[in-house]
Amino acid sequence: MPQKRRAFLKTTTLGLGALSAGTAYSCQGQNPPTNLVTKPIIISTWDHGMAANKVGLDILKNNGTALDAVEKGVIIVENDPKVQTVGLGGFPDREGVVTLDACIMKGDGQCGSVAFLRDIKNPIAVARKVMEETPHIMIVGAGAKQFALEMGFKEENLLTEPSRKKYEEWLKTGIYKPKINIENHDTISTLALDTHGHLAGACTTSGAAWKMHGRVGDSPLIAAGLFVDDEVGAAAATGLGEAVIRTAGSAMVVEAMRHGQSPEEACRSVCLRIKAKHKDISDLQVGFIALRKDGAYGAYSLQPGFTYALGLDDTHELYPATSMF
Repeated sequence: MPQKRRAFLKTTTLGLGALSAGTAYSCQGQNPPTNLVTKPIIISTWDHGMAANKVGLDILKNNGTALDAVEKGVIIVENDPKVQTVGLGGFPDREGVVTLDACIMKGDGQCGSVAFLRDIKNPIAVARKVMEETPHIMIVGAGAKQFALEMGFKEENLLTEPSRKKYEEWLKTGIYKPKINIENHDTISTLALDTHGHLAGACTTSGAAWKMHGRVGDSPLIAAGLFVDDEVGAAAATGLGEAVIRTAGSAMVVEAMRHGQSPEEACRSVCLRIKAKHKDISDLQVGFIALRKDGAYGAYSLQPGFTYALGLDDTHELYPATSMF
């Protein structure tokens, strides 16, 4: 980035941060936090992001790393069988098999990912092991499970009784409707900025319910479901993975911030790009969260209903994202 551009971004940090957060909440009747440029800060997708943020912010406030904060935060959601779209208790595919996807990334570009992982309830921790213990970025399927077992993870049945019953109900019709919204939460994505000025992100899911066996969405794909760059900021996606993959969504959000857009503006610009690539978006939901390196944040979605959790200072709040419609 040219030096003049860098200087411009530094001098407009407060203004863009205020614009981003103010736009996000004023139309919803919410009062955004007044301290917009701060660290540490953590932001997560959906209602279940509140639980992730509480764990992550405690780590950050004790001078822990953003990487630890996002990993330990989303593990709480992976371990909760009541969240039926992440980890233990996740909805199975149309063959009745629970398969998990996850990725993790640091602001220096280091990253790890697993996809189509079976019988291991914490794929985000396995993804971190891929990043730290192998020369690779992504391991999938049987190889991912073998690696997890070699790393000491325990094999267990992830299909809980409530999720099995939901699957049996679905079998009666077999209709696949992958619209994901507030009534059908999916991915837990978390972004954090620590006291050392470093960013990290995590993304983990059991994928779209009743998907074809072997299907992988955007969540384990660096640049699609998650992208982090300490020079600029971080972004993560939720919603229908295929739509996010087609636009390299999260990387494009970060690039939009690199070129001067506020976090919310960047999220909106990629949503507009997704809209332009689909003739009918009536049943399509995609949302993004973004966190800039100065602590400014934002979110945006195609459809109403997308919520995000914010943790900073001593507060944890849940907000509705601005949406296109």
